[in-house]
Amino acid sequence: MGDLESFRKETRAWLEANCPPEMRRPSQSEEDTCWGGRRWVFKSDAQKLWLERMAAKGWTVPEWPREYGGGGLSRDEAKILRQEMAKLGCRSPLDSFGIWMLGPALLKYGNEAQKREHLPKIARGEIRWCQGYSEPGAGSDLASLQTRAELRGDHFIVNGSKIWTSYADKADWIFCLVRTDPSAPKHEGISFVLFDMESAGVSTKPITLISGASPFCQTFFDDVIVPKENLVGPINQGWEIAKYLLTHERDMIGGMGRTGDSRSLGQIASESVGLENGVLADTVLRGQIASLEIDSIAFKLTMERVGDMAKTGKAHPAVSSLLKYYGTELNKRRLELVMSAGGSDALEWEGERSRNGFTARAWLRSKANSIEGGTSEVQLNIVAKRILGLPGA
Repeated sequence: MGDLESFRKETRAWLEANCPPEMRRPSQSEEDTCWGGRRWVFKSDAQKLWLERMAAKGWTVPEWPREYGGGGLSRDEAKILRQEMAKLGCRSPLDSFGIWMLGPALLKYGNEAQKREHLPKIARGEIRWCQGYSEPGAGSDLASLQTRAELRGDHFIVNGSKIWTSYADKADWIFCLVRTDPSAPKHEGISFVLFDMESAGVSTKPITLISGASPFCQTFFDDVIVPKENLVGPINQGWEIAKYLLTHERDMIGGMGRTGDSRSLGQIASESVGLENGVLADTVLRGQIASLEIDSIAFKLTMERVGDMAKTGKAHPAVSSLLKYYGTELNKRRLELVMSAGGSDALEWEGERSRNGFTARAWLRSKANSIEGGTSEVQLNIVAKRILGLPGA
């Protein structure tokens, strides 16, 4: 315990000395979130400095091994780091599909050359990744994917398309599921490959959502050459890797239920509804906010508990579906309440006052949370069958 308290004091002191003041203020736009990559343009010197300092410390990926760019922290130490960052209001130095999804898969399934090639670049924010999973005919039934990869000597030739590829138009590399044995049962004959988005034959087409913008794209592959050494794990055995990665994606999406806003929902609502005797004037809204915040605290504690259980191998493999479902529902509830509190002003679509309709666009965008990463219906089916043991239809 004494060692952890010493670590807490040292961590707090380091953060106070190294986190620029600008990086301790709430995000005001998407540009405030650093995604890194070859084409990333830093919004400010402070954003660049914060990433550089955290990456040098290994704290963009605090629990990864040091030899792969991580901080080598224990789970308890990483938890303390998150707590101290939250107390100071420190923003995340780097958001990344490489950190949230690909990195854990490479740590488990990648060979040593792949780990040393890709993990340090992910940790430093040098390469931005996207995920090539869903296809026009393979969404919830992902194993029906038809993108083909034919092995020809020392390389694959990839043909096909993916859809709902988040930030494909901004990504540098893609981790992609491809069918390498068309004659095998659909869950077999699938492989997991990595390749550069600047490869000849790769193209993207943005997809606009009801929010007026979108991170999503359709991605096309036309005779794309992928070196054989970019195959992760054995050929035709990518489905196991895909499932493992999906648990991390669902944890990531479920984490939306934990707001990163330094202000409470009550504080946000008070700006438009006002206070009466020191409390929110609208009693109904006040009760709804209290209910949401109680549920959010319970969810946060559940996330921590599941994380501790996962470290000891005691977490149920399907618990990520439970977290994904509940976390997205919390996020949608929260944004519904923000809209209710804002009244007609919250519907503003353009203009400096509303940051170009930030609230309304975020509310509309949240509707996709229950679709991406596996629909809510699919997650509930998984929970019913694998956790509750209920019979299938």
